[in-house]
Amino acid sequence: IDPAGLPTIEYLGRIDHQVKIRGFRIELGEIEVLLAHHPAVQTCVVLAREDGPGEKRLVAYVVSEAGSGAGADESHQALVTTLRAHLQTTLPDYMIPSAFVRLDAMPLSPNGKVDRKALPAPDMTVLATAFAPPQTPTEKQLAAIWAKVLGLAQTSPEQSRRIGIHDNFFALGGDSILSIQVLAQAKQAGLNL
Repeated sequence: IDPAGLPTIEYLGRIDHQVKIRGFRIELGEIEVLLAHHPAVQTCVVLAREDGPGEKRLVAYVVSEAGSGAGADESHQALVTTLRAHLQTTLPDYMIPSAFVRLDAMPLSPNGKVDRKALPAPDMTVLATAFAPPQTPTEKQLAAIWAKVLGLAQTSPEQSRRIGIHDNFFALGGDSILSIQVLAQAKQAGLNL
């Protein structure tokens, strides 16, 4: 009650895990339940991460039944492809995580719950599809534009997420607003799309 005797309400935020990305309301628990039903998944958590301003993306953290070791990159790629296909059978595209992070174990808080703040940022250099490099000058220009617009270009080529000719713009975190930026930059580069 305020000094005038009127009741006041203070909004502290949501207590569930519903987020809004690119205009869509998404219940993260729904994605987690579907992921957890896959036989390769031991446990999982899905977050909406904003690692850069205005770059909110869905990221799935997965502890899988398969261990790591030799060929971990190939097995990670296979797991990502399998999980993405599993989710696509039920969920709309905007609810498919743009990144999958394989963990040995979930970080836990002192009370035994998943410590969501301790989950690492996704390594966008890990590819979800087999890398097929751009060959033509046009493909190379478009790949560079995609990397820039999606925030995947870094200071050195070794750190840069390679954009291949089979990559999906929306699966990498793109949306309709960013696609307009791609078109504008392509036009500036002399490409008519």
